[in-house]
Amino acid sequence: MIAPGPTLTLQATADGRSAVLGGCWSAARLAEPANWARVTQALSDCATGQADSCHWDLTGLSRLDHTGAQLLWNTWGRRFPAQLSLEPGQQAMLERVARFTKPAPRPARVSLTALFLKLGEGIWVTLDHLKGLLRLLGQLLLDLVKLLRAPRSGPWRDVSGNLYHIGATALPITALVGFMIGIVLAYLMSRQLRQFGADTFIVNILGIALIRELGPMLAAILIAGRSGSAITAQIGVMRVTEELDAMRVMGIAKGFRLVLPRAIAIAIAMPLIAVWTTAASMTGGMLAADLVLGVTPAFFFATLPDAVSIGNLWLGLGKSVVFGLLIALIACHYGLRVKPNTESLGQGTTASVVTSITMVLLVDALFAVVFKNVGI
Repeated sequence: MIAPGPTLTLQATADGRSAVLGGCWSAARLAEPANWARVTQALSDCATGQADSCHWDLTGLSRLDHTGAQLLWNTWGRRFPAQLSLEPGQQAMLERVARFTKPAPRPARVSLTALFLKLGEGIWVTLDHLKGLLRLLGQLLLDLVKLLRAPRSGPWRDVSGNLYHIGATALPITALVGFMIGIVLAYLMSRQLRQFGADTFIVNILGIALIRELGPMLAAILIAGRSGSAITAQIGVMRVTEELDAMRVMGIAKGFRLVLPRAIAIAIAMPLIAVWTTAASMTGGMLAADLVLGVTPAFFFATLPDAVSIGNLWLGLGKSVVFGLLIALIACHYGLRVKPNTESLGQGTTASVVTSITMVLLVDALFAVVFKNVGI
């Protein structure tokens, strides 16, 4: 037999008001939307501040569990009302709820000392990361010198494998993103240029924007999120499975076997991916310009060499190499700092992607300031 739903009836008495409870005040019945809405509305009519002026009658309840007792205890302001009629079992239930109900903790006050210490901790962690990156960069330069002295002993198989995974497998996604970005840029520019009758200048704007800035930066951001995270995860898993400890015991240099192949591969792949992404973006921009403004691809190809000087292309390629080296160093840095547990692996991978993208944006802004007169 299904127990009746919870009820609460307010009655006027000679001494004031009386709240008569009935039915089953259990978690299962209170969870029903209709019962919950009815009970909470009735309890809201018995305001917490007026609980003492109301006589609460619980003797008609068929069942009262911890959920119903907690609901009543909160309604009473976490104290027993002055007028209360209940059974001994119900009193024991309410007393148990009262004993285990704790007040919400007060929000901690943030002092100037705590803020100062937090700032110092952040600066210390940042300096520690910078020191680690500087050490990794120095080791990479030493490994490059070692490779130039004995090229045959270099890890060329690792370089080719990373070149395939970082470069070749990234071509579809970079082409798709670049193509869509080119369409969006051309469409937005066309709406503005059409107002001034400067339709043909879309070649200049798209050429400068994509070849000089957006093409290399888009490729770097995609590679940082795709390949940078993979590098960190690969090295981090080697830490978790104790492969790095085994390499140290066997005398195998981590920098020469892990960092150097990935740095060389990504430094070679990034300029090629940047050119590929820029070409896909220009294709999307040309198609959108042809459809919206009537600027044909033939006119686009004829005007582009005069609108955009070759210096912009070399600047974009140079930035791509720097972006690639930064992504490789940051990814390897966080991979080598992973602790032998899965939580640290996830945190290191996330930090690697965020740091790589942030550094790409900062370095791109630095290039824009330093080489502002190149290709203009």
